[in-house]
Amino acid sequence: MIISIVSFVILLFCITIHEASHGWAANKLGDPTAMAAGRVTLNPIAHIDLFGTIILPLLLALFRAPVFGWAKPVPVNPRFLKNPRRDGFWISLAGPAANLLASIVSLLLILLLKVISPVTTAALYDFLTSSGSLPHGLQPLQGLLIILFYLVLINTYLAVFNLIPIYPLDGSGVLEGLLPDRLADQYSRLQPFGFFIVIILISVGFLDLIIRPIQIFILGLIFF
Repeated sequence: MIISIVSFVILLFCITIHEASHGWAANKLGDPTAMAAGRVTLNPIAHIDLFGTIILPLLLALFRAPVFGWAKPVPVNPRFLKNPRRDGFWISLAGPAANLLASIVSLLLILLLKVISPVTTAALYDFLTSSGSLPHGLQPLQGLLIILFYLVLINTYLAVFNLIPIYPLDGSGVLEGLLPDRLADQYSRLQPFGFFIVIILISVGFLDLIIRPIQIFILGLIFF
């Protein structure tokens, strides 16, 4: 239960970083809509979607399923952008980039703790190999390491998952910004079907193809 709650709080923080970064990028590129709506903030309340941010992630965490979710879409008005397709590329990329940056910073802190206190890293290994059971007499540094580990995992999941080029994920905006005009117009016709495609991919276990390599890569960096 404790780990489920920690996972949810970390997910909420990661989603907040993601959405605030979209709004920040849009504001920098000339669109003040998100800023005016109070969405360029690290206050999670401004980004919460009742189902996508609270109900679904909590259910997934409680059933130890891969935790994911979404927040309220950040409002973007293309009329304020000088080059909507080019600027849309950067706005779409900003969210995953922020998650990836947060993941790298958390990973560097883990590696720093590994040098300072190898015993602490051993405690993380014991935690991961004991089906997520917290050790008795958990020390503050050990607790910090577990939090950092989940920050690395969840931020990386969000970054990679959102870069899948299917509407409404950010990867669709990134790809559309890279395609020539004619191909971008044809690609945009898939937008009404995107959400259903994403649900199907999740239902058939496509997330496992993303999660497992990420887990192996991160664990390799930490423990070897």
